[in-house]
Formats: sequence, C-alpha cells, structure tokens
Amino acid sequence: MSKFFAHCGLAAGVLLLSVAAQAGEVNVYSARHYDADRQLYDAFTAQTGIEVRVLEGSSDQLVERIRREGIASPADVLMTVDAGRLWRAEQAGIFQPVDSEILQQRIPAHLRHPQGLWFGFSQRLRLIYYNAEKVNPDQVATYEALADPALRGKICIRSSNNIYNQSLLAAMVEIHGAERAEQWARDLVANLARPPQGGDTDQIRGVAAGECDIAVANHYYYLRLLDSEDPAERAVARAVSVMLPGQDDRGVHVNIGGAGVARHAPNRENAVRFLEFLASDEAQRIFTGANYEYPVVEGVDIHQSLEQWGRVRLDTLTIEALGRSNPEAVRIADRVRWR
Repeated sequence: MSKFFAHCGLAAGVLLLSVAAQAGEVNVYSARHYDADRQLYDAFTAQTGIEVRVLEGSSDQLVERIRREGIASPADVLMTVDAGRLWRAEQAGIFQPVDSEILQQRIPAHLRHPQGLWFGFSQRLRLIYYNAEKVNPDQVATYEALADPALRGKICIRSSNNIYNQSLLAAMVEIHGAERAEQWARDLVANLARPPQGGDTDQIRGVAAGECDIAVANHYYYLRLLDSEDPAERAVARAVSVMLPGQDDRGVHVNIGGAGVARHAPNRENAVRFLEFLASDEAQRIFTGANYEYPVVEGVDIHQSLEQWGRVRLDTLTIEALGRSNPEAVRIADRVRWR
C-alpha cells in the first residue's frame, strides 16, 4: 500500500524515509501533486510488490534536500515537471545515468536525456485561448504571432517566474536565436492586457471575463474546467476558443512530466523498475486518463477529452535543449521586464 506525505510534512516524511533501506521499497521525492500519481504508485505496488514511499514538496525544496542529504539521502527517484526543473536538478548533480533498453525503446529520444539522467513520461502542451468574437484565429495560429502589434492590450499570461513560460521562451531561443527571442518577448510584454498574475487557469478565466482577448495556458487546465462538475467552470471553458499553435509549422510547444534515478539511490534496482513501469502502457493510460496528459508512448489511447483535437502535430525540439536554454530565457525575461 503506498504511503503519502503531504507537502507541509516534509520534516516528518524525511524521518520515515530515513529508515534503513529495504529491498521491497522505492523512495520517491515528488514535485508532482496529482491524484493520478497516487494511482501510479498503487498500480506499481500491485504489479511488483514494491512499496512506494513518497515525499512531496516543491522541486526546488526537494533538489536542495537531496543535495544536502548527500550520500546518506534515502531518495531513489526525483519526479518533477518541466525541462527547466529537470535541468536544474541535473546541474545540481542529483541524477545518475540509467541504461535501460525498455526506456530507450519506449520513450522517444527527444523526450529523454541523452545520457539517461532523466526521462519524460507525460507530455504537456502550451496552448492559446481566445475570444472568437474579437480575435481571428489566424491571429493566434503561432506563438510568434503573439508579438504582433495588432494585439496590443489583448493578452493575458502569467509571470515569467513560471517555469512553463520560461520553457516557451527557451524554445524561442533555440528556434530563433537569443536576439530574435528577446525581441519577441519584448513585443509580447507590450501586448499584455494586465500585469502578469495568477496561474494558468486564471489566464483562461481572464478571456472568459473579458479582461483580455487572448491567453496562454497548458492544455489540461482548460480540460479540467471543461469537464468540471461545477457549471460555472464549464461555462468558463465554453466561453473561450482553443488554438493549437504551429499546426502548419513545427507543431505545438511540448514539455514533460519527468523523473530520474537519484545519484545515491539506496534502492537503485527498484528505482529503475519504477521508471520502466512509468513507461508501461498501464502507467501511460493513468497519466492520460486521470490528468489529461498526453502519453509519451505511441499507440496508447488518450483521454476522450483529448480526442476532440484529433491528431496533433507536436514540436519535437528536444526537452534537453529547453533546459539548456532556460538560463538565457530567464535573463531575457528580466531584461524585457516580463514580471
């Protein structure tokens, strides 16, 4: 049976995780906070008999804790989201390489680290939402179009401190070079309808409320509203139109939920088995079925709510490249005053 430690219980959780390692367990430090993950842990235990012990916190908290714990760390696996966070964990020396034929065969090369330090297990798309009565869809068919002066005062987007926006800007750096990416970011800031505020859902709500005509947010925030039991939330989703950018070009921007084996993992074999399980059809169905994420393994059925968009062209820019360009993206955002 999986055991879970709340975000606020980091200290108590570590005391439990510090118990001498047992052959039948794997200690997961997770910056993901989704009900879907509880299903993953229980399914892994049911299949293998290996108990999953979980410590939850923010990515920065967990990376710093593993770093300070050093060789005595009980962490076997670090799970987090977004290339930027994986890159920072990599730079902190948190991961060790994994050479797994299963992971190499099932996970596309652009969604995993070249040396096997981390692997992507779910895909997350950054979409554009708009008021169809005020915006022509051709105006928002690409991310580059968000810099068009014709969109002055029309866009809602959250702070550049948000890792999702950092990775979108990092993609611009990789695709267009730093100079053009900076101009794009400068023009985007000039097009904002309000100072950046709130989370992704708040940007969608901004369009529905008429505070702006265009918003940028990850796809699953919209689907949570659309499938909500609350009529008011469903009304928000129905008040906006959805654009999957880049369908006539490189494809929609993709990021990942990912994980790697901790450098000093006391249960390394179990940790590798856990990662291999995350690439299984069963786990991939949980990622998409419980949290609307796109699977990374080809042929796995997607959530029925994702089917409305049909076959989507996804950008195959490597996730490793997004992480590599994260520091430059942060510097650009600071220079253009994207707060």
